[in-house]
Amino acid sequence: MIEAFRKLYGSAEGVRVFRAPGRVNLIGEHTDYNLGFVLPVALELATTIATAPSGDGKLRIYSEERQELREFDITAIPTLAPTHDWTDYPIGVAQQLIAAGVSIAPANLLIRSTVPEGSGLSSSAALEVSSALAFLNGRAFDKLQLVTLCQRAERNFVGVPVGIMDQYISVFGRKHSAVEIDCRSLNHRLVQLPGGITFVAVNTMVKHALSGSAYRDRVRECAEAVELIAKVYPNVKSLRDVTPEQFETVAARLPEVVARRARHVVTENARVNRYTDASQRGDLALMGKLMVESHRSLQYDYEVSCAELDFLVDTALPMAGVLGSRMTGGGFGGCTVTLLRADAAPAFRDAISQAYKQKFDVTPAIYPCDPSDGASEITAGQL
Repeated sequence: MIEAFRKLYGSAEGVRVFRAPGRVNLIGEHTDYNLGFVLPVALELATTIATAPSGDGKLRIYSEERQELREFDITAIPTLAPTHDWTDYPIGVAQQLIAAGVSIAPANLLIRSTVPEGSGLSSSAALEVSSALAFLNGRAFDKLQLVTLCQRAERNFVGVPVGIMDQYISVFGRKHSAVEIDCRSLNHRLVQLPGGITFVAVNTMVKHALSGSAYRDRVRECAEAVELIAKVYPNVKSLRDVTPEQFETVAARLPEVVARRARHVVTENARVNRYTDASQRGDLALMGKLMVESHRSLQYDYEVSCAELDFLVDTALPMAGVLGSRMTGGGFGGCTVTLLRADAAPAFRDAISQAYKQKFDVTPAIYPCDPSDGASEITAGQL
């Protein structure tokens, strides 16, 4: 990457390299913006940014994937408006850093990413967090503050009302562990995953775009549910506060669609807690069962699945060694995540790829989901 930077900008003097991973969420979908629980793992798939001082008052950002170079006057960054392209993510982060009192120095950036866009593996958060580290360029910054700053960039500048999960796991990911995040308190705990298993993500190759999807509608419907449920249970401030038992007593009072949205979130929060307990006990059967329940809830109650995701789940479940499968990410495309015995993974990859190709005439991309450490600087020896 250093050589590519030198070729692009003519010099690699003073270059530093920073990495932030994507993620796969094992369970706990659409619960984060309802202040509930999620259980993601950080991935080896990551966005990497090389940066060095530019010395001429300019911020240049080059995307290898798009082969596009953008140039900004460093003094103009605080007043820039969204342009609705990929540069909104780093520029939104730069604005948030400036608002937090961090100076942004003129620099040349080169972005390289292995996190596929629109896959539901959080390419946006990986870009935000790696951009933040590149702008900080080694300066100390509180990790949790970094997480919330990157979330604000996406919410306030990019314009997508995302929860905290993606940025959080990109910063706090841990090798060999899942991370259960409490999206209200912003505390987390590491969750031991059983031995002898693996997780595999299968990409439908149908790109989802949260800003152009029904995501905003789901956020609004959940808020409506909270408002109505709070009339019966005044302590309810978010769907996180509603127990499954309480929900059943008020479900009939809610509009039908709002009730289904709320049912998903309430039951999904309960599934996360049961899943973490099952994982620590090594109860693979229950882990798989909860993943399937999660998918059906997303499919029928939250209505964020699609034909391609449903096909991948339904096709995977009868296969040898498969314990469970579900869509992961925002939905409307993207990936499934499948829990299976490690020795069954090679045959599974071949079989699911053939079946999907035969059905949709598209070859799915398949990614191992080995838990990775969170964002950091990469030393020369690691490149």
